[in-house]
Amino acid sequence: MPHSTASARTRTSQPLPTTIWLPGPDEPNAAPIPGAVLPAWAIDKIRTDLVGRPGHRPAPLLKIAIRDTAPGMDTRIPTTPFTTPAGNKDATDRPSILLAELHPDTLPAPTDDLSTGVSEMRGALEDGWPGFFHRAHRLLPDEGLLLLATRQRRQAGRLTDPLGTLIAGARTAGFRYLQHIVVVYGYPVGDRLVPTLPADACRGVAHCDLIALAAIRHP
Repeated sequence: MPHSTASARTRTSQPLPTTIWLPGPDEPNAAPIPGAVLPAWAIDKIRTDLVGRPGHRPAPLLKIAIRDTAPGMDTRIPTTPFTTPAGNKDATDRPSILLAELHPDTLPAPTDDLSTGVSEMRGALEDGWPGFFHRAHRLLPDEGLLLLATRQRRQAGRLTDPLGTLIAGARTAGFRYLQHIVVVYGYPVGDRLVPTLPADACRGVAHCDLIALAAIRHP
């Protein structure tokens, strides 16, 4: 079973590709650890396959976990650097990939609009999601990658999807939307999927969403 499959679509509407990632058959942990969004095997795949480095050399990556967006959020964000070996020529380079795991409770409501009434300077100074996206844009080099890992949540018995609101906010801050990846918590068995659900996921949620964005700057 391959790790990923892509859905082909018509060229007329020019939609962005959606890819599905599945754990390998020998992967012992399909789901993430409690409190995380991405399983470890998916982070490994980001560092090797997603960035397309020669020889599948793992790329340096900085992972952050956002659990609230109250004032001073930056000082409370846990960070985990994934570096390259000391002998690698880019071991000391600044990571050009920022992976942000977004706890479902911190996500904006589907009716929130992060893209209106926010100037670049004002957004850079704000707390909450507008400020985060502007600060991430300033941190990354040109064409650096911002990866958002999140999943749906259940509100009043209905699943809500925050991706549209987050992507709109990222675009306002200067990011270009590249790809949507569905990371499955489970294994394919025959013609069906056997889920392995994390304890802190909402009922019925058997995957997380990984959004890839690139930092762009206009001359």
